[in-house]
Amino acid sequence: MTDLPPHGPKAIVIHGDFPAGGPIPFSDDRHYLLYARGGLLKLEAEGRRWSLPPARAALIAAGQPVTFWLPGPVTALSVLFDTGWTTAPDDPLAVFDLSPLARALLDELRSCTEGPRDDHDLRLFETLYHTILRLARAPSPASRPTGESDLVRHALDRTEATLAEAPTFANLAQHLNVTERTLARRIHAETGMTWSANLRLMRILCAIEGLVTTRDSVTDIAFATGYTSLSAFNAAFRDLVGLTPTEYRDSLRN
Repeated sequence: MTDLPPHGPKAIVIHGDFPAGGPIPFSDDRHYLLYARGGLLKLEAEGRRWSLPPARAALIAAGQPVTFWLPGPVTALSVLFDTGWTTAPDDPLAVFDLSPLARALLDELRSCTEGPRDDHDLRLFETLYHTILRLARAPSPASRPTGESDLVRHALDRTEATLAEAPTFANLAQHLNVTERTLARRIHAETGMTWSANLRLMRILCAIEGLVTTRDSVTDIAFATGYTSLSAFNAAFRDLVGLTPTEYRDSLRN
C-alpha cells in the first residue's frame, strides 16, 4: 500500500481508495497504524485473526510481520511513524478500538500524504501517536485463532463463512472428509478450544462487526449471528467484551 523511501518524513499518511485484494504480507521499518476509514480490513499475525472495521485499528511495531487483506473496497487512512522520532509500542502488535479523539486527529491529518506541512501538523502527529499508544494498552479481545494445519484452518474458515446457516460439526466433518473425532482432536490441539467454543467466539466477533458497521438493532444482530435468545447473546457478549452490546456500541461514540 506504500512505496515510501526508507528514510522519509517523521510521519506520513496513507490515504486513498484500494480495491479488494490480498492476502498481502507486510512488514515495515517504521511503526504502522493500520486503519480503514471506510470498508473492512482483515489482519492475521501470530496465529490469530482480527477484523478491522472503521471503529478499530492496529498498531504494528517496526519489523513485525503481518498479513492483511481487503474483502472489499477500502478507504485507507493509515499512518507511518519514523522510529527515530517515536518511542516503540509496548507490544509488537495491538488491535484496539479507536476513540473519537483518535478518529478526529486522523481525519484532520488525512491530507498529510507527504508528511507534516508545518509545526501544527507535527504537534497533531505527536498527539495522535501518544493517543494510540494509550489505546493500544487496552487491546481488543475480538480475535480468533487461525489454526496451524490446512485442515484446521479450512475448518475454522468454513465455520466462519457459514455462521448464518447454523453450521453443525457433523456437516463440517463430512464436508472435510474426516471423522468427527479426528477433527475435534485437531481443532482442540491447535486452538486450545473446542469447535463449539470457536463457534461461539466467531458469533460474537461477527456481532461486533455488525454493531460497528451497521445500524441494525441489537436483537437483529443477535438473531443474525445464530442466537435465539437475546439474554443469552447479551451474556455471551459481556463475557468476551466486558460490556453489553448496547454499552459497547455507545462506547464508540463517546
